[in-house]
Amino acid sequence: MASEEASLRALESLMSEFFHDRTTNERKHEIEELLNNFAQQIGAWRHCFYFLSNTLNDYVMMYSLTVFENLINKMWLGVPSQDKMEIRSCLPKLLLTQHKSLPNFIRNKLCKVIVDIGRQDWPMFYHDFFTNTLQLIQSPSTTPLGLIMLKTTSEELACPREDLSIARKEELRKLLLDQVPTVLSLLTGILESIWDKHSVIAATPPPSPTSGDNGDLVSNLLQTPPSAKPLNQPVPVLDLESEYICSLALECLTHLFSWIPLSSSITPSLLTTIFHFARFGCDTRAKKMASVNGNSQNVAWTQERGHLGILAMSCINELMSKNCVPIEFEDYLLQLFQQTFYLLQKITRENKTHTVKSRLEELDESYIEKFTDFLRLFVSIHLRRIESNSQFPVVELLGLLFKYTFHQPTHEGYFSCMDIWLLFLEYLTSKIKSRLTDRNTVLNRYKDALVLLLREVLNRIQFRYNQSQLEELDDETLDDDQQTEWQRYLRQSLEVVAKVMELLPTHAFSTLFPVLRDNLTVYLGLQQFIVPSERGHRLNISAENDCRRLHCSLRDLSSLLQAVGRLAEYFIGDAFTTRFNDALTVVERLVESTLYGSRVKLYNMETAVPSVLKPDLIDVHAQSLAALQAYSHWLAQFSSEVQQQNSAQFISLISTTMEAVAPLISTKVPEKLLLSACHLLVSVATTVRPVFLIRIAAVQKIFNRVTDSAAQRLPDEAQVLICRALSNILLLPWPGLSESEQQWQDRSTNHSNLISALTREYRALKSNVVPQGKVQLEDAKVVIHQTLSILKDIVDTVSTEATKSRQICYQSMQDSVQVSLDLFPSYIHQPDVTDEMLSFFLTLFQGLRVQMGGPFTEQIIQTFLNMFTREQLAESILHEGSAGCHVVEKFLKILQVVVQEPGQVFKPFLPSIIALCMEQVYPIVAERPSPDVKAELFELLYEVLHHNWRYFFKSTVLASVHRGTAEEQMENENQFIAVMQAFGQSFLQPDIHIFKQNLTYLESLNTKQKLYHKKIFRTSMLFQFVNVLLQVLVHKSHDLLQEEIGIAVYNMASVDFDSFYTAFLPEFLSSCSGIDANQRTVLGRNFKLDKDLPSFTQNVHRLVNDLRYYRLCNGSLPPGTIKL
Repeated sequence: MASEEASLRALESLMSEFFHDRTTNERKHEIEELLNNFAQQIGAWRHCFYFLSNTLNDYVMMYSLTVFENLINKMWLGVPSQDKMEIRSCLPKLLLTQHKSLPNFIRNKLCKVIVDIGRQDWPMFYHDFFTNTLQLIQSPSTTPLGLIMLKTTSEELACPREDLSIARKEELRKLLLDQVPTVLSLLTGILESIWDKHSVIAATPPPSPTSGDNGDLVSNLLQTPPSAKPLNQPVPVLDLESEYICSLALECLTHLFSWIPLSSSITPSLLTTIFHFARFGCDTRAKKMASVNGNSQNVAWTQERGHLGILAMSCINELMSKNCVPIEFEDYLLQLFQQTFYLLQKITRENKTHTVKSRLEELDESYIEKFTDFLRLFVSIHLRRIESNSQFPVVELLGLLFKYTFHQPTHEGYFSCMDIWLLFLEYLTSKIKSRLTDRNTVLNRYKDALVLLLREVLNRIQFRYNQSQLEELDDETLDDDQQTEWQRYLRQSLEVVAKVMELLPTHAFSTLFPVLRDNLTVYLGLQQFIVPSERGHRLNISAENDCRRLHCSLRDLSSLLQAVGRLAEYFIGDAFTTRFNDALTVVERLVESTLYGSRVKLYNMETAVPSVLKPDLIDVHAQSLAALQAYSHWLAQFSSEVQQQNSAQFISLISTTMEAVAPLISTKVPEKLLLSACHLLVSVATTVRPVFLIRIAAVQKIFNRVTDSAAQRLPDEAQVLICRALSNILLLPWPGLSESEQQWQDRSTNHSNLISALTREYRALKSNVVPQGKVQLEDAKVVIHQTLSILKDIVDTVSTEATKSRQICYQSMQDSVQVSLDLFPSYIHQPDVTDEMLSFFLTLFQGLRVQMGGPFTEQIIQTFLNMFTREQLAESILHEGSAGCHVVEKFLKILQVVVQEPGQVFKPFLPSIIALCMEQVYPIVAERPSPDVKAELFELLYEVLHHNWRYFFKSTVLASVHRGTAEEQMENENQFIAVMQAFGQSFLQPDIHIFKQNLTYLESLNTKQKLYHKKIFRTSMLFQFVNVLLQVLVHKSHDLLQEEIGIAVYNMASVDFDSFYTAFLPEFLSSCSGIDANQRTVLGRNFKLDKDLPSFTQNVHRLVNDLRYYRLCNGSLPPGTIKL
């Protein structure tokens, strides 16, 4: 005894020292080793039990319990049965005697340790494990403890970790499922008895003077079931002990519902009881009582009451999240919906003392979140199943959801509700598309709700109606989606507007357009307030109130312009004719406002509040250009369908648009505005393609500005966009005209002149001389970057167009391509320049390789192959960091394009490309942990195999006829083996992306080329791959890909199931270390001879799980243990 007492004092001292803030890391490491060594001793648990029983030190208790936990989970198999019996007896007794005095986290840990024993031994060796838990729950003095044990049992046994065999996991789940009816009945009884007991003693308050409002409307409509009759009774006042028991019971239910199937065990009385507790969350009366009584204990008590509501809603949401609902459970669900929507009515009810928003503000934020989750689950999963039920008034529900949405106290809450509306609108749209015959019936049912929603959402995005809330939104900080809070708010709102527009186009337009028109009138009327000033012109509006009103109007106009742009898609296609006049009205107003903005130059105007009004004016101008750009598809359809009747009107629209764009193509214009103008010009040139575009004076002015070497260059992005637009005007075929009317000769000459002007400086660079001075080198790099970014973009744009367009494009830049090839060797040691050049060549190969012709393409490939020697590749990959790796990756991408070419032109390069990959690149990257270059290398190897299968396998028609399945003649066998070995090696690397990519490639080759069936693969590689993949599963190194690996193993094994079962599997098991002969036999026996995919993959995962389990067990046995 004395020695144990001394050990305890020493341990307490060590623990206090370990957690002292002045203890060094070295000393902590020493103490850790000492404690670990002590824990590994046989019989250490006896000391730990003494420590647990006799210490008040939390650290010592936690350490002792950790020793028990380690013993049970890792060494239990080797513990003598007498010791096990003692542990199973003494730990529950300790819990029973000390649970009230132990700190909560220690008590919970002790519960977990006892449950871990049950996980191993129940019911065979620990038959009363679950019975004891039920008895604890039924005894009033230990009910809380029993509920903690129950929740821990559910957590640890229903979805156990993988330190159990599959058979044991299945057994535990079945045992637990057998207990579910008893457990649910017990929990229902506890919650009901506490509710009933406190309801009896709760004083019923006199009726409220406002209780005669229309509050019962929804409960009547919902035909509230008899079990829910006392809904209007006040929520009972619970004592702290009852609160605690109820919260534990609800937590148990939440976890149980996460894994048990929906069944009759979940009774109506249980659902009603849970629902009653959900009312705690919306009981604002308690808050008022707390604020009146004023002490902190009351406040804490109130929060606990609210917490019960949150837990009850968590239970409800667990049930709601189940998509698979048995028919017999559907009535229960209906009851659940009816009861929960009664709550929704309760929390959105207005009276003389409360607005809806103030009522929601009084509720706990977490409760509101849970309630919103419930509504989202209802709409996304269950609406389709409940909508047709005559007992459920969906339209009235939408009315409640409307109130709930637009009185949310937080922005996040509002965003979440808007997501629910979007789900509803998507559901409605898909329903109407699938039932076109009664489209109007469905629409009429919801029309009023949609009209109300549209009007309110439009009001919510306008400062005119919602200034205080909109000013709270952050418009600077970017979230993970690279948008500000304001942008997210506006985008989400506009999505709702667009969805309503799709359903009710005429009504939506007639609601939106007048609001836009009113704000445009204010904007267009600003001209009368412009007066001359010393530095140009000034907007003569200076009164603070006027400036504020103008600011709000401009912000609203910007939002409404975005809304109008978002709706452009609903005016084209089949709707073009029916909605032509509406669209024409919009486009005319947009053209008018863009021209006005460019002529008046409001972006240059002096204003009274420049930091506010100037950005507003710029934004409105930019948004009007962007909105007009959104109608480019409509303009294109206008051009093709009604141009003959309205050609003057169409020409006027395009000409005026160009007049609005041309003045903005300048370095003196704010970049936001410049880019909007450039994008509009690109859309007109690319999508609309008017024949007369090049003849418009404003467009010729833009041509002259871009080709004038003396003109100041635009910012890079703008310059690229403008050059793309001008190139497209000359290259893209005009719609509706024959080949002879396309004026290709003139356009070709013009395009050649354009490219010549754009590449003047680039073509002047000396091919064999790299500038020596730092300044000259940087200047040369700038020229290369600017020119190649323009040329690359032009090629990229034309790559999907007609042959003639691509021919003209290549003819125009032929000289520049030759210059690039000549410059390349000189800049090989400048990775940033090489990267630019290879990007350009990659785009050329992807878009214009036919136009470049065979000989010149060969010359390019040969130049690259000569330049990328092993030394150069090593320098790029190993010494130049990411820039050098990018260069090699671009080079490999070019080769990917080459090997995919179907003709015979590039076939002679195949041997040298494979040699480059396997002898030069692969040895450098193979052992590097970094994924750089690997993805592109393996993609290239895959493309080599996929597109050049006959390079390795020569199949003949005769061979196919004679053999049924062709056993092709094998060529280039060594290269094929090397490639396959590289793929196999990649599965031993840690990078999960490369692993997934390469597994996909092998599977693809098997699907398309029967890779796994080829003799060379089947006889010498197949089971090596299976072995590697199974080892990967066993080691859990790529656990996210379990499913993909299982399918691949099946596809490989299915080539020859007989060999897999009779040869490979026994050999695989015999090579597995850490298990004995008997365990190998059990593993082999449990792997059933199934040949279908689901059963086979299940067997694979069972094998892997049980193999790991056996190794864990065997590793935990004491040395010298004899296994029978």
